[in-house]
Amino acid sequence: MRYALLSLLMMLATAMNSAYAKSDIDHINNVLDALHENASNADFHGYFALYSNDAVFIGTDASEVWQIDEFKAYAKPHFDKGTGWTYYPRDRSIYLSSNNDVAWFDELLDNKKLGETRGTGVLIKKDNTWKVSQYHLTIPIPNSIASDVAAQIKALKDQ
Repeated sequence: MRYALLSLLMMLATAMNSAYAKSDIDHINNVLDALHENASNADFHGYFALYSNDAVFIGTDASEVWQIDEFKAYAKPHFDKGTGWTYYPRDRSIYLSSNNDVAWFDELLDNKKLGETRGTGVLIKKDNTWKVSQYHLTIPIPNSIASDVAAQIKALKDQ
């Protein structure tokens, strides 16, 4: 009888943890969708409210590693002119830590100027709210042209 009760309790705990994880994934999807929507609408306050106070944004250029205040300074003039950036997310995967308070993700995005891009990052749950702690935007380079692109980057740096 004890083993049956213990098994039942373990199944219940697993089911509850799974339900919490599903809820967290829904919340994370909402945060990331809102991030892209607010950027597209040049909503400065809405966009940056989704980041943690110690967040880092890593852009496509190797020099673009911005602490949140630096990133705000970069974005503010663009957003003030009503010019944000529009990326359409697709193919998103979200992963959770065992205690469901850290998440990491990858997503493919479509952008009019850059075409296919990739966003990766980390979200932290604090006080039951998910915040973006790191976002990294990249341009995935097909292997068939990677050597050519690397040579162009090297030539640019050698100038």
